[in-house]
Amino acid sequence: MRIFPAIDIKDGKCVRLSQGRFDNVLIYSDTPLNIAKLWEAQGASFIHIVDLDGALVGYSVNDEVIKTIVSEVKIPVQVGGGIRTIKDIEHKLSLGVDRVIIGTKAVNDPGFINEAIQSFGADRIVIGIDAKDGLVAIEGWETISNYNAISLALDMKKLGVKTIVYTDISKDGMLQGPNITHTNEIAKATGLNIIASGGISSLKDLELLQEIAIYGAIIGKALYENKIDLVKAIQMFELNQ
Repeated sequence: MRIFPAIDIKDGKCVRLSQGRFDNVLIYSDTPLNIAKLWEAQGASFIHIVDLDGALVGYSVNDEVIKTIVSEVKIPVQVGGGIRTIKDIEHKLSLGVDRVIIGTKAVNDPGFINEAIQSFGADRIVIGIDAKDGLVAIEGWETISNYNAISLALDMKKLGVKTIVYTDISKDGMLQGPNITHTNEIAKATGLNIIASGGISSLKDLELLQEIAIYGAIIGKALYENKIDLVKAIQMFELNQ
């Protein structure tokens, strides 16, 4: 199971939200690059970045910060937030990003996902499914759609998608454990590479995720609050596989 340390960027700073609420922001660093270098030094093999401003407004906002991170670290980076057009994807990849995460656009325009995969390959396109009570949230989590998360994942699979980041919004930033049941359901129903996100707070949580044989886990607030030692997590769940 691959471990993805997270860097959420808002106003150029490294922050964490609670339950996706933009009025509940904790700033952990004024320099996200320093955090990226720290995760790399601690053994991370991949970094997960979200442009929170971009997710909310629908276009890239923190590209200069992302470009700096990508140019300064030697490990691959995946980025989500505000990626809504083919040009957005081209631009992110031109910064050196390894793969992009598309959320809202997957719900609103599935044909776009087909075009993106045809243009860039399935290995460069990851779908972000952010759900609350099983329903998909869009527009920076500000809007809950009527789309069932598993149905969306199955539709994406038909288009050639290989990897999905599945986030339970009610768990995100709360350090109360991931939604094992829903994560397991989407993994079993689709057979896709599922990266779990939201609520991971301990090595025990990672053990539970490993037991359901998912592809990866994103850890955010638990790292910043020193609830999980990244070096130990990587040793236990990534290097010993």
